[in-house]
Amino acid sequence: MQGSAAGSPRVGLFVTCLVDLFRPSVGFAAVKLLREAGCEVDVPTRQTCCGQPAYNSGDKASAMDLARQTIAAFEAHDYVVAPSGSCAGMLKVHYPELLAGDATWKARATAFAAKVHELISFLVDVRGLARVEARLEARATYHDSCSGLRELGIHGQPRQLLRSVEGLELVELTDADVCCGFGGTFSVKYPDISNAIVERKVDQIVATGADVLLAGDLGCLMNMAGKLSRQGRRIAVRHVAEVLAGELGEPAICERPAASA
Repeated sequence: MQGSAAGSPRVGLFVTCLVDLFRPSVGFAAVKLLREAGCEVDVPTRQTCCGQPAYNSGDKASAMDLARQTIAAFEAHDYVVAPSGSCAGMLKVHYPELLAGDATWKARATAFAAKVHELISFLVDVRGLARVEARLEARATYHDSCSGLRELGIHGQPRQLLRSVEGLELVELTDADVCCGFGGTFSVKYPDISNAIVERKVDQIVATGADVLLAGDLGCLMNMAGKLSRQGRRIAVRHVAEVLAGELGEPAICERPAASA
């Protein structure tokens, strides 16, 4: 996909596996936001998984292969942007670590990592976006994903833009910075612990009185949406990009089958 005028920064959108397979509307919302911020947007067809599942499972060789493939696919871009703190953290923080011992790829991984940003952080911190033209009549609360918060420092940026959404009341979630229990392969390896964590998280979400739960990572959202749905809670679950872009035509995440513990 391409957009905007000549001279605009060329952004490569790293779509992520979950967005591609379960929630493409997040990818379209990301493209809309980036274009409105004056960027030319490409979605390289050579991209695939960031390698985080392999990395977290100890399969370093597969993770390194995926890292090399991803770097090669995005090297021509000025920036690499992902609508996920988890995937962006893998690209930015762990690729240089993975390829530090490879004389051919070490410098390329370092240069690549310097261009990587999570979507909302990129819009606020790099493009200087202070507000959006969107509307949502709802009471919402926001969950901070572990990787986005701890590896990339994403906290105030989504809240800043959400406060500009007309009609939206944003209420803080108790322990918003505490894990939802998904953790990628963690929820598969330790389902009982994962379930206990997400049960507590859902209790805190319900206590806010929010109509909508927001976050910047689809894995977290699907996990929490699954638990909310099984408990019969009528709380919509949305990726923050969908709200900021005004792309709310798709059913809320909890209205679809969700993979969670």
